[in-house]
Amino acid sequence: MSNATLTPTLASTGPSPAPLRRRGRTLAEEVVANLSDSIQQGQLKPGDKLPTESEIMASLGVSRTVVREALSRLQASGMVETRHGIGTFVLTRSPEAISPFRIDPSAMITAMDVLAMLEFRVSLEAEAASLAATRRTDEHLAAMRRALDELKRNAAAGNDAVRSDFEFHLSIARATGNRYFTDIMGHLGTMVIPRSRLQVNTPEREQYLERVNFEHESIYDAIERHDPEAAKAAMRMHLTNSRERLRKASAMAGTAGA
Repeated sequence: MSNATLTPTLASTGPSPAPLRRRGRTLAEEVVANLSDSIQQGQLKPGDKLPTESEIMASLGVSRTVVREALSRLQASGMVETRHGIGTFVLTRSPEAISPFRIDPSAMITAMDVLAMLEFRVSLEAEAASLAATRRTDEHLAAMRRALDELKRNAAAGNDAVRSDFEFHLSIARATGNRYFTDIMGHLGTMVIPRSRLQVNTPEREQYLERVNFEHESIYDAIERHDPEAAKAAMRMHLTNSRERLRKASAMAGTAGA
C-alpha cells in the first residue's frame, strides 16, 4: 500500500496554491470538498494514504483544527479511515453508499437556526442513544469515555471543548451500527453543538459545566448498562436542556443589545 501523491490542489511542487476562501461554507467544509473531489475523481484511490495534517495545513492555508474537523467528517461519512500512528487512508465506497442527505451547516447562522436543529436532534439522537445502549461494544464504550474525559479536561482548562463534545455524540451514533446515523452526524459536524454559541460568564461557568457533565454522564451510564429506555430519556433531557440554555442566552443577549 503506497502513499498517494498529493492531489493537484494539495500539490507540494510548483507555486503554492492560494488559501481556501469561504464561499458560503466553513473552511472545514472547503477542505472536505477538496479531498472528496480528489477521491471521487480518482486522484486519491482506495488504499491510498492522505497527505498529513501538516501538508494539508501548508497547502490550503488552514489551521490544524480545521483539518481535523474535515478529516473527522470524511471518516464519519465512510470515505476514509484513520489508523492511529499510521495515517488516514481512503476506503472503498460504492456510489450507492453515498448518502443523498443534505443540510448545509453553514446556513445555521442565527440562534433560531440552532434551536431548530436541536429540535431535530432530539428525535434523531434520542433514538440513536437507545440503539447504542442495545448494540454498543466495549470498543464503542471506550470511545465515548475518551471523548468525555477529553471534554472535561478541555473545559476545565478553559480550552475549546466543542470538538470533544461532538466526538461524544458521534461515538454514540457509531455505536448504533447504522451508518445513516453516523452519516448525518458527520455531515452536520461541530456546528450543531450549541456550546459554540453560548457565552457563559465566569461566575456561572462552573455550574454550567457541572450540569452538562452530569447530563453526558447520565447518557453514558445508561448506555453502559445496556438500558435503552434510560439512554433515550437521558439524551432527550440533555438536548432539551441544551435548547433551553441557548434560548435563555439568546433572550438575554437580545435584551442586552436592545
